[in-house]
Amino acid sequence: MSSKESCRNELRTAIRQLSDRCLYSASKWAAEQLVGIEQDPAKFTPSNTRFQRGSSSIRRRFRTNEINSTPPTGVAYVSTPVMEEDEAIHGDFYLLAKSYFDCREYRRAAHVLRDQTGKKSVFLRCYALYLAGEKRKEEETIELEGPLGKSDAVNRELVSVERELSTLSKNNMIDPFGLYLYGLVLKEKGNENLARKVLVESVNSYPWNWSAWSELQSLCTTVDILNSLNLSNHWMKEFFLASVYQELRMHNEALSKYENLQGTFTFSNYLQAQIGKTQYSLREFDQVEVIFEDLLRNDPYRVEDMDTYSNVLYTKEYFSALSYLAHRVIMTDKYRPESCCIIGNYYSLKGLHEKSVMYFRRALKLNKKYLSAWTLMGHEYVEMKNTPAAVDAYRRAVDINPRDYRAWYGLGQAYEMIGMPHYALHYFQKSVFFQPIDSRLWIAMAQCYESEQLHMLEEAIKCYKRAANCNDTEAIALHRLAELHRELGQPEEAAFYYKKDLERMEAEEREGPNTVEALTFLATHYKTQKRFEEAEVYCTRLLDYTGPERETAKSLLRGMRIAQSGFPSMDVEHFHP
Repeated sequence: MSSKESCRNELRTAIRQLSDRCLYSASKWAAEQLVGIEQDPAKFTPSNTRFQRGSSSIRRRFRTNEINSTPPTGVAYVSTPVMEEDEAIHGDFYLLAKSYFDCREYRRAAHVLRDQTGKKSVFLRCYALYLAGEKRKEEETIELEGPLGKSDAVNRELVSVERELSTLSKNNMIDPFGLYLYGLVLKEKGNENLARKVLVESVNSYPWNWSAWSELQSLCTTVDILNSLNLSNHWMKEFFLASVYQELRMHNEALSKYENLQGTFTFSNYLQAQIGKTQYSLREFDQVEVIFEDLLRNDPYRVEDMDTYSNVLYTKEYFSALSYLAHRVIMTDKYRPESCCIIGNYYSLKGLHEKSVMYFRRALKLNKKYLSAWTLMGHEYVEMKNTPAAVDAYRRAVDINPRDYRAWYGLGQAYEMIGMPHYALHYFQKSVFFQPIDSRLWIAMAQCYESEQLHMLEEAIKCYKRAANCNDTEAIALHRLAELHRELGQPEEAAFYYKKDLERMEAEEREGPNTVEALTFLATHYKTQKRFEEAEVYCTRLLDYTGPERETAKSLLRGMRIAQSGFPSMDVEHFHP
């Protein structure tokens, strides 16, 4: 049996089992990968070619290696036996409980299964109790503090659910789904080490539950923790590793994993979206735009991950495209957190910051742990000069994900605004630690070092150098490096950076005050060094301008004429007919 056919069969079975246990997010994820597997051409029929689209050229473009098997060559494939079902006797009670569960009547579902001892029934009963506790916790938070308030409300079912699952685990009477829930509860209670151990046991026993992998990923906060996991070499592990690499900002490693997986899951919308998000982290905005445009053509009612696409359109200031995307998600599903963020980005780009905040707040009412909304709302408060609100929003973001460089950067900006550069510097340092390839972060830190209170110009120079090496699209770093070296009395270094800045401006066909400043300094510097031919070149270019710089150039040329022995007497205009 081919690797692709094997994956198909496993996923079809997994979808049924996950749906039967009400793990619908994991079931949806598995189904998306199932239809993403490239079909055998011999089996094509008009009815099953829907996902074999002409636009697949985009998907193939980002595949670096054609692979015939998953996982990659050299990794042994571990076959996991299909689980046996155990509900033959009490199936009717389970069906009733599942119906209640699907109607969000969690306590009724748990009550129906109170006397059932089968592993499947025990899982659904405990899962229903856990969700009932989560539902009540959210209600208490809103009652006490409002929809966005902080609250000490807790899930009151955690203790009893943990006690029961712990006993079952010790007696080896728990299945992989029960282990997943046990790991989730342990994580909620802060017992991360045991939670990792339990979740690893769960995914090794039943690798098709993406929800278990996702919970395990959230507990892998360092590479050392990731490397310590004893995971079986199933092809699902490749999806997990790619996702963890992405979260740990190992972007190139993540991209390589995703592209390899496309060898089997050629038409997976999930993989295409993840490649787009990874490219976004690498600031490859043109490629990201192409990827998401293709994704929307293939999946026109998709809302998931489209907030990343809106961030690209916002960065590139594409008003009409962002307006179209906002209208599209409103018509598809207006009250999704992603939809609200897209609309918030649209109003922010129009400069309507109050309205933008309203939509980010709406996103957070729908999902209080929606990281992007907290960060983007913080940005809007900075624009509105509401520093306390901005600080609160950014702090809520880093509480959710301490690795979010945008929130740390926002905190740095906010504290810089209120004249506290030492605090700002601390937060900028956190941001560049998590995103060292973003020139904006290095520039912000350099400017902080330049502040009157710190005035650490050598440190500022180091930061500007890092920014210049990180594709400084705003063209700030080279110019500031030249100016700082000039201020520090280092003319050779200043001349080096002025020349580099001048070359960049010429390549981009841009002119402005920075051009005049660079030409003036270089002309003066080379005259001082008695390198008259080079000085004349820059003076001649200055004569093209009509302001005081023209007179400066004439004066320099006269000085050089006098300084050079045997220099023929001539009018300065000789240099510029």
